[in-house]
This record gives sequence, structure tokens and C-alpha cells, in this order.
Amino acid sequence: MANVKKESTSNGGGMVSGLIIVACIGVGVLIWKFIMGNPSNFEGGNIETGHPLNLLGQVYHGGVVVPVLLGMLLMVLVFSIERFFVISKAAGKTKLDTFMTKIQASIKEGQIEEAIASCDKQQGSVANAIKSALVKYQAVKKEGFNSEEAAETIHKEIEEATSLEMPMLQKNMTIISSLVSLGTLVGLLGTVSGMIKAFGALAAAGTPDQAALANGISEALINTATGIGTSAVAIISYNFFTSKIDDLTYSIDEAAVSIVNTYRRFRGSLKQ
Repeated sequence: MANVKKESTSNGGGMVSGLIIVACIGVGVLIWKFIMGNPSNFEGGNIETGHPLNLLGQVYHGGVVVPVLLGMLLMVLVFSIERFFVISKAAGKTKLDTFMTKIQASIKEGQIEEAIASCDKQQGSVANAIKSALVKYQAVKKEGFNSEEAAETIHKEIEEATSLEMPMLQKNMTIISSLVSLGTLVGLLGTVSGMIKAFGALAAAGTPDQAALANGISEALINTATGIGTSAVAIISYNFFTSKIDDLTYSIDEAAVSIVNTYRRFRGSLKQ
């Protein structure tokens, strides 16, 4: 039943992500066509032959690849905002460092009930995983496992709890990482398209046509700049959120080690 629910949630999440991608591309097309392609951005209000009066008009002349790149940039921004809220929620209600300091102190003092209460108050993925380990600690303590059996049992419990939380944390990170490469590749496609137009105009005219050559090179460079910009934002976003996820998993592992060490001290005190 749990697997069916998990699969259903995954499919629903994939559908939402797909709709967001389509919506971002659609918005990119609208921005390119109606905002950048507004006649007021060109001399004489002529989109085709009028010289661009501002940056919006220049970018519009980048060609049909521009709205795709704009859509990809919007995807990076939308998924980055979504990841920010999800990962912030996963860290819990209070600052993670403060929570971990309090949890570590409670565990070292053997105040497991207090640590569990702190997890209930903190909420979030980190607190849920640590709480699972603490509950398992109480179980193995009641059963009287030796230190090695307890360590294996607690580590297994926290690994299972973490594996349930990680998909939520890593969701849509693949899309952001893909946009790192796709931004550059699509920008390169626009660059090649612009250069083809530039040299095609030269070949058709038979003599150097400075206007046609300039338009083709301009289109190529606009796509290059937009593609690189999209990739740069995606790289920053991906590395930032990957670092945040690593901090969360490190905190969980750190708590697991403290719980195991506390149990070993408890077993050691029984032998004395």
C-alpha cells in the first residue's frame, strides 16, 4: 500500500514538473513576442526593418531560440524557488545549527525523551530521521542488545528514515542540473543559426552586405550570451542546493553517531 502511495505521489510530482516546464516555455514565448517584440522597441515602430532602440529590441532579434532560452531561465528560477522552500522546510522550524546543538547535548546526557520532544517541536526531514533513530535507541535499550548489534540496528533505522526523506529533498534537482548543460547547448544552437544566416546573406548578395552580416552576428551573440547566462544561474542554483542537502544529511549522520556512542556508554556502565 505504501509503495502504491509513493508511486502515485511520484507520478503526480512528475506531472506537475512537466506542466511547469511547458508553462515556462509558454511564458518565454509571450515575453519574446509581446514585450521584446513590442513595436515601441524599434525605430519607426517597424519590428522587421527598424533599428532596435533598447536591449529588449536587440534580444528580440536573437531569433526563435531566444524564447526557448527565456523559458529555460524561468525554469531555473521557478524550480530554485521551489527547492528553497522545500529544503528550508526540511531543516525545520528553527535554525538547524541551534537544533543540532540542543539535540547533541540531550543525547550525550542520555535525555532521550527530551531529544524526541525537541524533534517533535522542530519538525522537518532532519528531525523526523533523528526521531526514528531515537525511538529505535529506546527499543534496543529495552531489548538489551550489545553495542555492535545496537549500532547496526540504529544505523539501519536512520538509513531507512533518510532514504524516505531524500527523494523529497532531491526532487527537481535533476531538472536544474540538466539546464546547466542545456542552456549552453541551446545557446550554441542559436549561435550557429545566426552565423548560418549571416553567411547565407553574404552568399546570396554576392558582395558584402554589412547590415545582413551584422544582424546574423548579433543574433548569434545574443543567443550565446543568453545561453551562458542561463547555464550560470543553473550552476549556482544547483551547487547551492546540493550543499544544503549535504548539510542536512551530515546533520542526520552526526546525530546517529552520537546516539550509538551514547548507547555504548550505557552498555559500558552496566558492565562496571
